[in-house]
Amino acid sequence: MKNVTILVDVQNVYYTTRQAFGRPFDYNTFWQQATEGRNVVKAIAYAIDRGDEKQRQFQNILRAIGFEVKLKPFIQRADGSAKGDWDVGIAIDGIEHGKDSDVLVLLSGDGDFDILAKTLREKYQTRVEVYGVEPLTAQSLINAADSFTAISNKLLLK
Repeated sequence: MKNVTILVDVQNVYYTTRQAFGRPFDYNTFWQQATEGRNVVKAIAYAIDRGDEKQRQFQNILRAIGFEVKLKPFIQRADGSAKGDWDVGIAIDGIEHGKDSDVLVLLSGDGDFDILAKTLREKYQTRVEVYGVEPLTAQSLINAADSFTAISNKLLLK
């Protein structure tokens, strides 16, 4: 049985599935697909904490599925823009946990993670599988991964 680490960029998945399909992502179906026949070493979902109850309920659902949920506070800047991404945290955890896994599953379309995929594949021989909304996933990330799974209806809630 292969060891797998799963990293989820919650904000990226939320916005890309909403933009492309107008429907939320099905984390239960994803979990079943990504873990089938595999031993889960680590599974982390990275999210922004706005402090509302609906979001807390969603985070508890992720925990019940099997994810550790890492939160960063939502920061609203004076100019109205917002800050709240997990790119550095995902990259660090990706190396830390991915180097000792046979497979790293990354749920994100963010091209910033192409270097993570390349590093894991070349330096640690870790297989990298990326899931993302195809038209909204960076081609550089698709090219850097061993496999790419396009999010489609079967990975969306009805």
